[in-house]
Amino acid sequence: MTLLRLPPRLLLPVLLVLACLAMLVPLPATAQTVLAQLLPDQTASDLVPGAEGFGPIRDDLAVAPVLKGGETVAWAFVTSDFVGTTGYSGKPIHTLIAVDADAKIAGVRLVKHSEPIVLIGIPEAKVRALVEGYKGLDLVAEAQSGGTTHDVDIISGATVTVMVIDDSVIRSGLKVARALGLGGLAPEVASTGPRYEIDPAAQAPADWQAMEGDGTLRRLSLDVGQVNAGFAANPDPRAAQRALTEPPGTTFIDMQVALVSVPAIGRAILGDAADANLRTWLAEGDQAIAVFGQGLYSFKGSGYVRGGIFDRIVLIQDDVSVRFRDRDHRRLNGIAAPGAPEFAETDLFRIPAGTGFDPTKPFRIELLVQRNVGPIEKVFQTFDLAYELPSHYLRPIAAPAPAPEAAPVAQEESQAQAELWKRIWQDSQARIAVLGVMLALLTGVFFFQHFAVRNERRFYVFRMVYLAATLIVLGWMFNAQLSVVNIMALTGSVMTGFSWQAFLLDPLTFILWFAVAAALLFWGRGAYCGWLCPFGALQELTNQVARKLRIPQWTLPWGLHERLWPLKYMIFLGLFGVSLMSVEQAEHLAEVEPFKTAIILKFVRAWPFVAYAVALLVAGLFVERFYCRYLCPLGAALAIPARIRMFDWLKRYHECGNPCQICAHECPVQAIHPTGEINPNECIDCLHCQVLYHSPKVCPVVIKRVKRRDKLAASAVPDLGRPPAGHPNAGRVTEPLI
Repeated sequence: MTLLRLPPRLLLPVLLVLACLAMLVPLPATAQTVLAQLLPDQTASDLVPGAEGFGPIRDDLAVAPVLKGGETVAWAFVTSDFVGTTGYSGKPIHTLIAVDADAKIAGVRLVKHSEPIVLIGIPEAKVRALVEGYKGLDLVAEAQSGGTTHDVDIISGATVTVMVIDDSVIRSGLKVARALGLGGLAPEVASTGPRYEIDPAAQAPADWQAMEGDGTLRRLSLDVGQVNAGFAANPDPRAAQRALTEPPGTTFIDMQVALVSVPAIGRAILGDAADANLRTWLAEGDQAIAVFGQGLYSFKGSGYVRGGIFDRIVLIQDDVSVRFRDRDHRRLNGIAAPGAPEFAETDLFRIPAGTGFDPTKPFRIELLVQRNVGPIEKVFQTFDLAYELPSHYLRPIAAPAPAPEAAPVAQEESQAQAELWKRIWQDSQARIAVLGVMLALLTGVFFFQHFAVRNERRFYVFRMVYLAATLIVLGWMFNAQLSVVNIMALTGSVMTGFSWQAFLLDPLTFILWFAVAAALLFWGRGAYCGWLCPFGALQELTNQVARKLRIPQWTLPWGLHERLWPLKYMIFLGLFGVSLMSVEQAEHLAEVEPFKTAIILKFVRAWPFVAYAVALLVAGLFVERFYCRYLCPLGAALAIPARIRMFDWLKRYHECGNPCQICAHECPVQAIHPTGEINPNECIDCLHCQVLYHSPKVCPVVIKRVKRRDKLAASAVPDLGRPPAGHPNAGRVTEPLI
């Protein structure tokens, strides 16, 4: 409690020095793999029954032996060390897997994820049970079939999450099994045979029928009878009981596919103009397929509108699987090839360069057909469309490029991540524009605040509308809520090897942080805390409602208020110190911020978190911005570097504080000292003091000036009713008749 005895002017510099000293503390050696981070908290017997422990992690591969009786019975690894597949959250789903010597999965556990669909809706126990269902899966059979020998048990409402888990389990399992030579699977080596590339001079057939004949177009045609037969073989007996009632010969789906990124095929099917547009859409290394369909069943469905992913089709090539998202999709307005049938659906799908897809090799499109067997339950059956580019579109490569010595996996994942954030930014253009308009508007208000605050009523309405937009649009719609966790992640990244790509994956957060950094130089922390923080906006708006309902407002005694200020700085320094030891632990403790509960999850969470957030809002009904004033570690973190701000925009009179105390009494967060100074570390730049500064009704200084001006104006005006004596017109004035 010694810090509380320091004078207020010395308290923040001392805290800043302590924070700098904390940053100089050397970090413990950080693990290079996810397995090294998660394995110490795992129990071997929970993963593989009867196992006694884990051996040391190998130096050449992120796997650890699972020991039983002193012998290795399996190898344990985490999926995210081998594949970069991410879910709804944009973060990997960490699954711990054990593979035995026969390349069979001996155990599997979901150990960590950030999926909001599981956090707020689907019971986690259900997802964990699904993951554990992969136990016993034969990876040798999966390698031979391209990953299709198992059935995916889709959970209604969590289709994308389940498919991401399936993709990561299969692909990472095959990589590990091949790298270790389990089950007779050999490590992949560079092919010594002839290699091919697309021949840009190749020509496509002139019409649709000819392209069907030579394999340029490949087809999957299913009738109702074939689909019913497929579901009749499903292990779930309810699938056969819900058979389609249409005649067996009715077309269920007629789907055709072409690799239109091949120049000749693109021109032949799309036409010159549409093909040129396709080339501008594709980046270097990207490929594209055109999919055409008609019949009772849609290969697109409606799920992609809700989840941003097409969950009925997936492209598979060896260990590569490509699931198409809405950002990689375009509709086709027409088909240029003569003789083309009429299709109900004509669509383009982009295959990003970082996926590892090779257009010169065979691949297949897997169609997922679903059937309702209950009010919310479905069963699924898959059907394959095989595709291989005809040889006349290829030409041999004279000299194959030498294989790089460095592991290509890291380069591939880095490239995939770069492609990902670029597409995310492209797909977020509308949201970025909205944020840009809000930032430009706020910047204009700050630069021209002298004019903005002239009309008290209009400025109040503007502020309330702006805060409502911050809460509803930036917060609840865009989830653009900054957090102290961002600061800890940034610090950790700087100390362990900074990478821009990790921060570019969330464009709104990235832009907001740059805006905050600029605002700290000009205005301090108030630009964000007072205007752009969704939870801060929620507090102020609810307090305004409380004032309208005449709920009493409490003003804490200045001495108590001044001693509560340091709490948020202590909370921040505590979190920062914990993050130096364990970022994971610091993230758990950062739940002191109610942002995730109130803004990200919109109060749809376990009751203790909701109760905590509601309690802070209730306190804010009586003490405006109670959380911001005393508990917010993010506000404290922003206040420390804000000490370097270069300008002082808030105007004051000499009379402020002595004798006038109006601004100090009316400051919403009590950021003005009784002596009249504004504390920039606590000020939220609401500009209420500037409204009072110009007010001819409230500010005594302005009132006195107005009275003096009116008095001087009145004394300077002559009496124009009668000319003075001696004036030439004096004699012409007629006395009024009585």
